[in-house]
Amino acid sequence: MSYGKKATAQIVLLMAGAAMLCFGIWRGEAATVLSKAIKLCLECVGIG
Repeated sequence: MSYGKKATAQIVLLMAGAAMLCFGIWRGEAATVLSKAIKLCLECVGIG
């Protein structure tokens, strides 16, 4: 794969990832993920 094609593929994938991240934030998924992470951490510590 030539350097130009590789760079183009990387840029396209980066933009697709950023778009998916923004869509998830727009849907309110960040709060869901954070609450699940907090519950998991509390279970590992033994508090929850």
